[in-house]
Order: sequence, then C-alpha cells, then structure tokens
Amino acid sequence: MNLKRIHRVTVVQFFVIASIPLNVLCAQDANTPNVDSENTLKVMTWNLEWFFDENASDNYSALAKEKSTPSREQWDWRRDAVSDSLAKYRPDIAAFQEIENRRVLWYLTRSLQRNHQLRYLETALEGRDVSTEQDVGMITSESVEIISEMMHGYTPSLRATKSFQSVTKHLQAEVAFEFNGISHPVIIFNTHLRARPEAAELRIKQARLIHRWIKKTLESGANVLVLGDINTEHTGDEITARTDIGVLCGMETAERTDDLIDLTRNLAPSDRQTHLLPGKEFDRILCSRSLIEDTPNVPDLVFKSIETIAQASIRGSKDTPEQHWDHYWQITDDQRDISDHLPVMASFEVR
Repeated sequence: MNLKRIHRVTVVQFFVIASIPLNVLCAQDANTPNVDSENTLKVMTWNLEWFFDENASDNYSALAKEKSTPSREQWDWRRDAVSDSLAKYRPDIAAFQEIENRRVLWYLTRSLQRNHQLRYLETALEGRDVSTEQDVGMITSESVEIISEMMHGYTPSLRATKSFQSVTKHLQAEVAFEFNGISHPVIIFNTHLRARPEAAELRIKQARLIHRWIKKTLESGANVLVLGDINTEHTGDEITARTDIGVLCGMETAERTDDLIDLTRNLAPSDRQTHLLPGKEFDRILCSRSLIEDTPNVPDLVFKSIETIAQASIRGSKDTPEQHWDHYWQITDDQRDISDHLPVMASFEVR
C-alpha cells in the first residue's frame, strides 16, 4: 500500500448496492485475517466522540463549548492516542464522525506524519448541526486519490412531502484506488444519523433521504460505500423495510439494483457491538453489489473481510458508562478509552 497518488478533493459517502439477496450474501464467511497488501483497500469508520480541540473560542453553542477538550495537554493526548491507533491498523480511508471541523483532522494528520511517518490527507465540509457543531470527515492515505467532495441539498419540495428528514451531518466523496496501473473509483458516503430509540421515525426519514440521494449512482453499477454512525437500534439480523437500516439498504423500493448490503452480517454476533452500551451495533459499513461480485477476467475491487477493532479504542480495562461519561478526564491516560465507539474496518481486494 505504498502506491503513489495525488490527493485532490473528496466526497465522503459509502453505500452498498445489493441485488443479491442479503441472506445469501451475508452468509458467506468473510473474516480472513487483515494483512497489509498493495492490492487491498482498507476502509474504516469511527465515531471519535466529541473530537474537539481545547480552543472553544470558535464554538458558538453552549454544548460545543462544554464538550471541547479542557486543556492543550489533554488535547495532545487525545490527538496522539487516535493517531497511534490509526498507525497500528493503517486504513487507506478513515471516515470519522463527531469531529469539530477540518482543522482537527489536520492536527491528526500532522501527528500521523510526525510520530509515525505516515502521510494522510484530511477532508471535511461544514455541516448544518448548529446545536452540537459536530461534523463528519475523513482522512486518506497516499494509496487513495481524492477526486471530489460534496454535500447534498434538502429542497423545499422534499420537505413538503414530510417523508424525509434533514441529514445535517454527511459528506460524499469520490475517491480512486490504483493497482497495477488500473484506477478503481469508489463513492463514499459518510454520515451520522439521529440518536436514541425515540428518534426511530426520524432516522427512517433520514435513511430514506440518503437512499434517494444515491439511488441513481447505485443503479449505474458504481462502487458505493455508505458508512458511519447510523445509530440504529436494530441488529444486523433485524433488517426489514420498516427499519432505518432496511430503508437505507433500499428495501423500500421494488428494484434490487439500488440495494445496499450491510456488511455487519459477516461478523459473528459477539463481534458486532460497536458502542459502550451493551448490544448496540450503531456503526455500519454498507456496500454496493458491485463490491461483492467478482467480475470474471476483469480486475475489480471485491469485499474481503470486516472487523470490529475494540483494541483500537479501549485502553487497559474497558471504561464503565459512569467513568466514561461522568469522569472522563479523571481516568489516567493509560486507562482512558479513546471513544465510546469502536472502529469498524472493511477490506476490499483487487481480484
């Protein structure tokens, strides 16, 4: 994965097209060991939980100011702790949620270069969540070229239908991964949906809007990944057309050409928890059918494996909810978990 690439502009959105039945696709065992290889694209999603620096002067909401890191020393610890974990697993693309802005990702990429001699490019666009001021963003290694980045609009005509809900935190990027002189484009959609069980109907409307945005791209046969903190209350075995994750996967429509495949179902049930709260599978990676099927005699990206990486976020013994949420900065550095979410990483290889 030392392929030399030029970084340009990017869109962060990962979607999964699935014309193959989910129960067939998800039955396959895809958990082969993760090994660095030049023909493998590794994509991670990780909610960094209030990844805000110590400078609260550029924050406007009381909540954002409250959640900023208390001091420069503590921010240095947090930034470098994330950097250390990323350096260990070396994703080619790391999509993040709950970041403050593009600047904190720049600080992170400087840490990766300074401490680990790894070069990454950061990208993020300012979202519309004025209450938390949280955004989504991503970093890409030298093996990935960023082509474009964008956010979608939510028009008055769509609002008037009352069938959709604004997705204030999202980023869509077009990237390209090159191997043996062949460029493999991927559309990535990174998002963070509304939290809590009582927001289920709002999440369904958000999922419906995202699927509408990417439907034509999926139908074109493009490589698409949709990933992020979906905040779904449903497990990987509970995907129906009346769930937020099911709507996001395209199960509301009759066509299969606009479907996404939830890669979570390739994990053992014991490996699916991604949050401090027991049993919560909030963080997902969905992919298009084009990334599942291997076209004969044509080099293309094909899904290889997926893993939840607990050790990337948990340091020492796992924080209890009370410790983590009420006394976070009182925990010693060597015991303090990085986030209340665990990263999930999927690998795709050129075959």
